[in-house]
Amino acid sequence: MAVQSWIDVLKSSKKTALIHDGKRKIHYLFKGGKEMSEEYDLKTDELLVRKLRMDSTLGAQGQWLVEVGEPNAVPVASVDSEVIKENCSNPVFMRKDTKTSFQWRIRNLPYPKDVFSVTAEPSERCIIIRTSNKKYFKKFDITDLDRCQLPLDGSALSFTHANNTLIVSYKKPKEILTLEQDLLKELKNLKGTSDGDVDCKTQ
Repeated sequence: MAVQSWIDVLKSSKKTALIHDGKRKIHYLFKGGKEMSEEYDLKTDELLVRKLRMDSTLGAQGQWLVEVGEPNAVPVASVDSEVIKENCSNPVFMRKDTKTSFQWRIRNLPYPKDVFSVTAEPSERCIIIRTSNKKYFKKFDITDLDRCQLPLDGSALSFTHANNTLIVSYKKPKEILTLEQDLLKELKNLKGTSDGDVDCKTQ
């Protein structure tokens, strides 16, 4: 799917807008029943949340998958159930973009910066984070580049480490910046209700 066809898919989708709590919430319904939900900051136009959902093969409503924003919270188990809860000191991986970069934050990584290696693997179309102490390994793709069939460029990649958090940034290519500006113009023209029928409940 090239840049043009992805913007066409977005523009041809059924969109509903809801203005609430200082955010512009957009719900997209695509052909085939796939849904996407986005939230933008009204003041800065920054994308805060993007979630996608697809019906299961049996037609049941699927779970929302978070692409941008805080990962879904794990439901708290009742006191008497024997559920193994995730350790709150485990690394937490989330994507939080800026206007000019795709950005990922991995919290709870208390190692010095020189332990980390962050590389782009163009042949595998992914980014790999490794640590020399073998304590953390993560492989992930940039879905925005994949949707638009844009190459992965290692020179666009950088990372910093502060407050036990590794921050990985990938400079957005000009095609993505143009697409986002075009889409934002269209979203701002949507008639946003303040209590519409958009399914934007926090999952």
